[in-house]
Amino acid sequence: MKTLLSWRAPALSLLVFLLMIGIWHALTLPKVMPVTAESEYAALVGTAAATGQKSAFPSPSDVGRKIMEHLREPFYDRGPNDKGIGIQLAFSIGRVMLGYLLAALVAIPVGFLIGMSPTVYRALDPYIQVLKPISPLAWMPLALFTLKDSSISAIFVIFICSLWPMLINTAFGVSSVRKEWLNVARTLEVGNLRTAFRVILPAAAPTIMTGMRISISIAWLVIVAAEMLVGGTGIGYFVWNEWNNLSITNIITAILAIGMVGMLLDLMMAKLTKLVTFPE
Repeated sequence: MKTLLSWRAPALSLLVFLLMIGIWHALTLPKVMPVTAESEYAALVGTAAATGQKSAFPSPSDVGRKIMEHLREPFYDRGPNDKGIGIQLAFSIGRVMLGYLLAALVAIPVGFLIGMSPTVYRALDPYIQVLKPISPLAWMPLALFTLKDSSISAIFVIFICSLWPMLINTAFGVSSVRKEWLNVARTLEVGNLRTAFRVILPAAAPTIMTGMRISISIAWLVIVAAEMLVGGTGIGYFVWNEWNNLSITNIITAILAIGMVGMLLDLMMAKLTKLVTFPE
């Protein structure tokens, strides 16, 4: 019975996938042309107009063939505007990870400080509330003006968008540590630094990791838009370049690749969160 139940979700997921592919295929079928003198002539000469007009939107089979082409040669480099999708994804992932790690180096220590000190929290909270709602892309013109480098500017935007979820969740996790545990540490005369690493950090780790998981998703979301603005390399630039080339098939392929990488990054952070979450 348990085995049967465990297969329900995958079976339903497969059914939904097949349904979406079926609808997609139906919407991209050639449209039947009305019988006219032109269509009769087309039938005589054997052109495609005799059977119907093919949809401008690519069919599932078109996208499937394009995906196979990219998988056969994902890392080719034939010039500035003709690089494999693997190279473009590698540039984007590199920028995301660098900006994300820089944000973690700032957000987690500052979040600890805010969570442990009500005075620091009250002092910094107005600045956090003002800066947090600002769209990361609103920083891009300022970054381009000051940093003079499109790649570094994209990393800076990732840094900004990754900072706030980690900072807020770290502060919340630290401030939510049970007072009984802190009182026991004081009773045992444990130093502040040791208390932070031995008591507060393990207790707040699940909340901190949740903030880091949210941040990685936002960072991957933002990098695509940032690369569309700054150009050069990256999966966002790839999408924009293919739009300029009017290659809808490549755009859909890139969208699927973006979704797959985002899912893998989220699964990775979910696994790490489970490692630091202890059953109560």
